[in-house]
Amino acid sequence: MKNINIEKLGYTIGVIGVAITLLWIGLFKFTLFEAKAIEPLVVNHFGMNWLYSILSVQGVSNLIGISEIIIAIGLIVSFWNVKIGKIAGIASTIIFITTLSFLATTPGIWKMVDGFPVTEFFLVKDIPFLAISLLVWGKNHKKLKNKA
Repeated sequence: MKNINIEKLGYTIGVIGVAITLLWIGLFKFTLFEAKAIEPLVVNHFGMNWLYSILSVQGVSNLIGISEIIIAIGLIVSFWNVKIGKIAGIASTIIFITTLSFLATTPGIWKMVDGFPVTEFFLVKDIPFLAISLLVWGKNHKKLKNKA
């Protein structure tokens, strides 16, 4: 029986997990429900609120969805193409830093429940997703550097 490389298996599962989640959420952005749900996050974000001056609520959501879908595909392609992998790693890092920044830019996102601070936990999941994105970026950057 061949030895299993646990590190490689963990990396592969992590990247596929992030890609599936981005793809799923990206597709969901094309619904009116999700477009309205993300509006308070985007409209209060200093780096994204300007999008509403050129696009509708659904248009902004669609644009974000398209970006998430493309990056999800890039993460999967990263297993075979290091250049796309590095770009997908950088792009997904930007996505997850941005979504985590909603925790600081969205009014009312933090609440006290029985004296304990809580927030929108769907955003907190982006901490390990950010870690995977950095791993993809770093791994593919290293491979590119070693080819040069």
